[in-house]
Amino acid sequence: MNYKIEGAIKRNRTNFIVCAILWIIIAIVFVTPIAHSSYQANINGQFDLTAFVENFGTSVTHPFNTLRTVLTEGAIGTYFSILMVVTIFYALFFFIGIFRTAPKNEFSDIEHGSSDWSQRGEQYQILNKNKGIILAENNYLPVDKRGNVNVLVVGRIRFW
Repeated sequence: MNYKIEGAIKRNRTNFIVCAILWIIIAIVFVTPIAHSSYQANINGQFDLTAFVENFGTSVTHPFNTLRTVLTEGAIGTYFSILMVVTIFYALFFFIGIFRTAPKNEFSDIEHGSSDWSQRGEQYQILNKNKGIILAENNYLPVDKRGNVNVLVVGRIRFW
């Protein structure tokens, strides 16, 4: 199970930053006008839909002025309650996206048949760099080699 979490984090590193920036933009541009309009519509103790729509239209065009107004008028409680609801929905969709990008098994995204098993050219003591039976990129089994040159191919061949 740990490989799923590590794989999802590895695949989505840049997405975390993008999602954090998007959340900040939503908190300022979307939540602030809703909180301000909701606060203004509830001043009389009863929700007034026409006042909400009128205030929302002007608030959405100037989100930073609306944020300043929310802080000065005392609508911060309304702002945080709406922000919490939006954050819960945002986090729900965020974690669904992360879960969907998690690897299905432990061997996802691992290259099969690579020459990463050797370091600093030690494979060329056995293999050839230029000609022979292709094993991997830049790795050939020489056919003029003395001794056993049998090749075991592991995997499957697909014909479409």
